[in-house]
Amino acid sequence: MTKPKKPPRTYQALKSDGDDASTKKRVDVHEAITTKIVAAIEAGAGEFQMPWHRPGVAFTIPRNALTKKTYRGSNILSLWIDADAKKFEHQTWATFKQWQELGAQVRKGEKGSLIVKYGSWVPKSADKLTTGQSTSDQKGPEDDDGKRLFAKAAWVFNVQQVDGFSAQPVEQRPDLTTRLAHVDAFIAATKAEFREGGQRAFYRHRDSSGEGDFIQMPERNLFTGTATSTPTESYEATRLHESAHWAHAEHRMNIERPSRFGDNIYAFHELVAELSAAFLCADLQISNAPRADHAQYCASWLEVLKGDTKAIFSAASLATRTVGFLNAFQPAVAQSTPEDAATNSPERPELSDGIVTTHAPKGPR
Repeated sequence: MTKPKKPPRTYQALKSDGDDASTKKRVDVHEAITTKIVAAIEAGAGEFQMPWHRPGVAFTIPRNALTKKTYRGSNILSLWIDADAKKFEHQTWATFKQWQELGAQVRKGEKGSLIVKYGSWVPKSADKLTTGQSTSDQKGPEDDDGKRLFAKAAWVFNVQQVDGFSAQPVEQRPDLTTRLAHVDAFIAATKAEFREGGQRAFYRHRDSSGEGDFIQMPERNLFTGTATSTPTESYEATRLHESAHWAHAEHRMNIERPSRFGDNIYAFHELVAELSAAFLCADLQISNAPRADHAQYCASWLEVLKGDTKAIFSAASLATRTVGFLNAFQPAVAQSTPEDAATNSPERPELSDGIVTTHAPKGPR
């Protein structure tokens, strides 16, 4: 006899069996945030904006190191794109030969960036005047002294790809963020390793040699915020987002993601991390309401997941457990360990959509 088909899962208030009042309150807040984010997505959340400044990418016109002239037209866009992709902080460029003229040397193995170089030439036939005709008679209204334009490919190298040339130091930006001592304490209690520098925020997984297992953050003074988020909110939300990725490592929560997402498991993981950040922003009183940035970020990954209507609710369940895992590191939660928090969630340890949390080694990592 076949079992009756289960109705679609809905996101309703979780039961408080076995939970204390503070846990139930926190879960209720998380559900309210999820509901608001879903509503914002359905209303059209807009596009996600980068909350920190990336030096030299779209704020300075590329300039040639030898001629001091700025690049023009499509070359500006081409060099901006390459600077962004290669994380260059300067917009000073030159060809291989030009760098040599400046006494510098392009490092071995460096790849050039493509630009278009324009020039002009005069066909031989334009130099020959027909006997008995004046020069003015030979010129047509569309002629320009017989000159023809041409375009050819050229490759230039950024100042960060050469040795023997000192680039102008990057202008220091004022720190627009406000330090929140209670959030610093929350982060410090996890003992996660944070490194500062570069233009990306990410968690580096531990590799087979034992290297990695740290969070990389851009410098605080690069955070400018967005139209809907202050620099402080942007900075702290980014820190907490990467902390969620840190929590999901194999030697911590050891999350097995749902197989139904196939090759888009990364997108699901990003959903969980962003919802975790949204929940923690509320729990830590960093912001009073779910920011549009959270909805915009989630919407971009839901699009990758091809509109899976259950994805955000599955992610929200796992995000609540992620928050519990990070909270268990805090001195005020002495009765629970991070590993207990990873498995003893308000919902069943194994959810109907296939998310499983396995036990990690005891003790904070």
